[in-house]
Amino acid sequence: MAKLQREKVIRAALDLLNEVGVDGLTTRRLADHLGVQQPALYWHFKNKRALLDALAHAMLAERHTHAVPRPEDDWCSFITGNARSFRQALLSYRDGARIHAGTRPNGAETANAEVQLRCLTEAGFTPADTTYALMTISYFVVGSVMEQQAAQADRTERANLPPPAATSPLLAEAMETFDREGPDTAFERGLGFIIAGLKEKLQR
Repeated sequence: MAKLQREKVIRAALDLLNEVGVDGLTTRRLADHLGVQQPALYWHFKNKRALLDALAHAMLAERHTHAVPRPEDDWCSFITGNARSFRQALLSYRDGARIHAGTRPNGAETANAEVQLRCLTEAGFTPADTTYALMTISYFVVGSVMEQQAAQADRTERANLPPPAATSPLLAEAMETFDREGPDTAFERGLGFIIAGLKEKLQR
């Protein structure tokens, strides 16, 4: 099979993902969607995990528009823009965060990771601090998107559940604030806490 055909499989899988979600995306269903026999997919993908890894990389290649620093970026503006762009890439597809979780840089992402690491080390962070700073932000983005997408998927079922038992006043206020302000604000506030911690770390 030619490279174009592999890309066609990935494109079809992304389209099908938005219809059925990661749990419904089987190689058998994908083969039916493409009008081919299931063994034909194994030419490119040995199993479903290999397919999902390819989808994760395709999402970033297609939608992650701030993967490396721009000419006007300092380390802080890059980290902020990168996290926002990464989040939007994962949100662009159903179950995007679940698919990305556990993957490692591949192909062009490897070169991007090198540039990201250099951006922070040249700003004065130690190599170890740079590594864990980027990992922390990555974990935060993936986790926040996973929570948001799970809440969206469960919204209909949860609407039919009885109201929760009475909670403490502080917890009730916290949940009311979270529900009112929404996931975008929650993400920006959390990212702000991480950035503030990194600034303090750098000053030390």
